[in-house]
Amino acid sequence: MRRVFRLLGVVVLLAMAAVALGTLVPRPLFGSGRSEATPRHILVFTNPIHTDIAVPIDAGVLAKFGFLLDAGIEADLPGARYLVFGWGSKAFYIGTPTWSELKPGPVFAALTLDNSVMHVDLAGEVALPNPTISRFELSEAGFATLLEFIERSFQQGPGGVQRIPNVAYGDFDGFFEAHGKFNALAGCNTWTAAALREAGLKTGWWNPLPATLNWSLGLYNRSSSSQPGGVQP
Repeated sequence: MRRVFRLLGVVVLLAMAAVALGTLVPRPLFGSGRSEATPRHILVFTNPIHTDIAVPIDAGVLAKFGFLLDAGIEADLPGARYLVFGWGSKAFYIGTPTWSELKPGPVFAALTLDNSVMHVDLAGEVALPNPTISRFELSEAGFATLLEFIERSFQQGPGGVQRIPNVAYGDFDGFFEAHGKFNALAGCNTWTAAALREAGLKTGWWNPLPATLNWSLGLYNRSSSSQPGGVQP
């Protein structure tokens, strides 16, 4: 029994060390793709287990993601100010709209291996400061590269993107088939981190949790953030 407890202790220590190193070791290790000119901005939305990227809507963004309009996401509504993108476990993301609807099956799928989906939503005006939202300034090149990364995350079939029918949290959002497999080590927050690195920001080397991602963003991107490393609610 003592050996079992010792083994569990070693596993816990290794996990803690991995999370700490993943937060504190920057990625990329040297340099950054971000230029000094930062005419664009994005927002990172945070909840206890998940992060989303919010992109300001303008004519260029609507043209880039015109396929979402064709799929029924009304990004051209007068009150829409942001397109909000998230990537995650298909079973858990779709099957858990609220915590009260948490079920063992989706949790098991998310902790093992699952297909992935993109969730797209709309947001109106966003008031800052907000403890669950961080704003980051990007160059034009970084903003464009971020949009490319997000677009590549959608699966494309013969007819274009593949919206999952009759599945949504509300009237203005939707789910789409996505590239990549979801697991506990490479989940929604590691997708967000990869997207932000494409935009020229630095993150920790491995950020499976919103808290560790936000800490690393605040640590390495102080000059580009008006609210460094958004705080966990």
